[in-house]
Amino acid sequence: MASVSHYFLLVLVFLDSHAAQLSCLPGCTCSEESFGRTLQCVSITLGKIPRKLPEEFKQVRIENSPLFELPRGSFINMSTLEYLWLNFNNLTVIHLGALEHLSELKELRLEGNKLRSVPWTEFRATPLLRVLDLKHNRIDALPELALQFLVNLTYLDLSSNRLTVVAKSVFLNWPAYQKHRHPGCETEILSSMMLALHDNPWLCDCRLRGLVQFVKSISLPVVLVNPYLMCRGPLSKAGQLFHETELSACMKPQISTPSANVSIRVGQNVTLRCLVQASPSPTIAWTYPLSTWREFDVLTSSPAEDAALSELVIPAAHLVDRGSYTCVASNSIGRSSCVISLHVQPAQAAPTLHSLFSTSEGNAYVDLRVVKQTVRGIVLEWFVAADTPEKWFTLYIGSDEARRKEVVHVGPGVSTYLVDDLLPGTKYEVCLSLGRQPPRQGRCVVFVTGRDHGGLEGRERLLHTTVILCAVLLSVPVGAYVWAVQAPCSCREWGLRCCPQRRKAPRCPPAVPEHRDVSYRDHTAVCEDGLGHRGAEGEGDEERDVEGDS
Repeated sequence: MASVSHYFLLVLVFLDSHAAQLSCLPGCTCSEESFGRTLQCVSITLGKIPRKLPEEFKQVRIENSPLFELPRGSFINMSTLEYLWLNFNNLTVIHLGALEHLSELKELRLEGNKLRSVPWTEFRATPLLRVLDLKHNRIDALPELALQFLVNLTYLDLSSNRLTVVAKSVFLNWPAYQKHRHPGCETEILSSMMLALHDNPWLCDCRLRGLVQFVKSISLPVVLVNPYLMCRGPLSKAGQLFHETELSACMKPQISTPSANVSIRVGQNVTLRCLVQASPSPTIAWTYPLSTWREFDVLTSSPAEDAALSELVIPAAHLVDRGSYTCVASNSIGRSSCVISLHVQPAQAAPTLHSLFSTSEGNAYVDLRVVKQTVRGIVLEWFVAADTPEKWFTLYIGSDEARRKEVVHVGPGVSTYLVDDLLPGTKYEVCLSLGRQPPRQGRCVVFVTGRDHGGLEGRERLLHTTVILCAVLLSVPVGAYVWAVQAPCSCREWGLRCCPQRRKAPRCPPAVPEHRDVSYRDHTAVCEDGLGHRGAEGEGDEERDVEGDS
């Protein structure tokens, strides 16, 4: 009888172990530990948490798998789970409701994943959580109430993330910290609170002042795993330890300028300056009436801590540059501005009998640029400012190899012109002048088309390509616009063909203007193998008139 009972017990043990093996996932191992049953899935192709896992597991360990998310209800049948280790996976998101039903969870380890944020309100469902390991993720921010539901937490690891600025209140509002710091609770403290914040790119400006003060004042029972927290930026603070640095309070930008009224003459260079005191570092921008057409260099430097100097450089000022220039500085605290008035006086020069241009022509500002590309051409747009506005403009259009330039007279109210039927593999030059005057230096655009590949589709692909394979250097002043397209040929092959057929509008010009300015021929395009612009010569003009609405 005793032998029968012994045999019966052996059968029960075998059946129990066999059932246990059946409940384990393929590729995983299940074992009995002192705290309960454990499931380990390491280095297997597990893309999601398996559904309907037995409730008996006390620990689940899934590591080195392609697991990328924790959806809602991931552990719906595991209310007795106490240890959840999901290290070194590809976790990028934890959905709301993912930790539901884990009321007994004590440890959550998520080391070495790709989390940018954590749904901190999810920890309302895990009131017994004591260990939260988030190191080696990509977390870049902590909300002020991030730790409000981690009441019993004794270990928090946020090291090796991307935290730059964290408010002191994040930890002051932590219930576990408040409980340990409350008067009369010393007798209840049985263990220390371990906090890891090292190896983050801390930005030590005024916004981190509170956290630096908190770290300096930390005492038992709170213990930093690594107390040597280091500043990564700004440059003036890089490499300093929190205990060595002193940070000022944040302040709204305050702007000053050496002179709010600047007077110069036409042709002179001028630099407008504004000095900004701010913390954190401000963003500085300049606004002025012709910023769309006149783009100037802006130099920014830091003469002292919490100070920035911005300089707007205007070379060879023109009458059109006069007006109000506003320096605007802003940071997370606020925004300020300062207005500088620039007065440009006409140049005093004695008139000469041999001058080819009137006073209004000499004082005029002309900006010509390419604003659009079409299937077969380009759209030109110009802006003109003069003391005596001209009603008419003249466009001079020609290719590099053409013997004649086309002359187009544009009527009042018109500021754009379509140049179509451009030939592939050709360099073009377009100049603009006031009235019927010859073109002047600095009022031209030069562009090169690429080789055609046949058909409208190929031509459109050609004209809309923005990759420049051959560097084109043009001797035109600042403000002239350069446009070039890709060509699957060498620089020497560009512009080697003349117009094989007449164009519709504008057509291949029969002649150059009667009066020429030598500077019109000096816009040289230099490629890597020495291709240059050849001067155009011819007899007579071919003229067209384009009138706008009165």
